[in-house]
Order: sequence, then C-alpha cells, then structure tokens
Amino acid sequence: MLNALQVFTTVFVGVMVGVEFSVAFVINRILDALPEDSGQRGRAHGGRMLGAVMPVWYITSLVLVAVWAIAGRDHDGTGLVVTAGGLLILSVIMSLLLLVPINNRGKTWTPENRPADWKEQMNRWDRYHYVRVAVIIAAFALLAAALA
Repeated sequence: MLNALQVFTTVFVGVMVGVEFSVAFVINRILDALPEDSGQRGRAHGGRMLGAVMPVWYITSLVLVAVWAIAGRDHDGTGLVVTAGGLLILSVIMSLLLLVPINNRGKTWTPENRPADWKEQMNRWDRYHYVRVAVIIAAFALLAAALA
C-alpha cells in the first residue's frame, strides 16, 4: 500500500509541476505574443480557471506528501519526503503572499478596466512564478529520489 501511495503522490506532484512549468514557459509566452488585448484576456481567463484549481492541487499534494512521510517514517528516503513537504509548504506560502494577490487583481481585468501598470504586474507575477516553479521542481525531484 505504501508503494502505491508513493507512486501516486509522485505522479500527482509531477503533473502539477508540469502544469506550472507549462504556464511559465509555454502558455504565458504564447499569450504575450497574441495581438492587441488577446493576451491580457487570456491571462485573466487563465487566472480565473487555474486560480480555482491550483489551490486544491497544491494542498492535496502537500497532504499526500505528509501521509507518505508519516506512513513511511521507518523507511529509507523519509528525510527526502519531509524536505519535499517543506518545499511544498514554501510554495503555498509564496503563492498566498506573492502570487495570489496579483492573480486576484489580474483575473478581473478587462481592456476597459485594467490599470496602467498591468504589464508590470504580470511581469512581477511571472518572476515570482519562476521561483515557485523552481521550488516545486525541487520538491518533485526529492520525491522521485525517495522512490529510488
């Protein structure tokens, strides 16, 4: 049963990492290259859609890692799992303090009501997101190492 939990948790976190990596390095670059107001509208829609899904994904990932750490406390690799959990906690804190406030503003913007500095705010969100992606990639790598 522990093996199934370990594999499921690693895959679950890995898919989350893939989505966040894609947002950072693919989707936002595509949106930024669209003409006129299309990119800003796309970011607003993405902020609404992913803003609803990702909190559940992050918290579920953290819960799964905590269950793995507790259930596998007597097994090799538990330190890696606990460290991965710490990184996931850091990613949630970063999200709440840095990314969510910008996202909450951006998801309501339209070409008619967006602030003059909307691009600067999106660039700030992107920079914070790059750091968060690095943190969750590290967490994923530790989970994968714990499986070995």
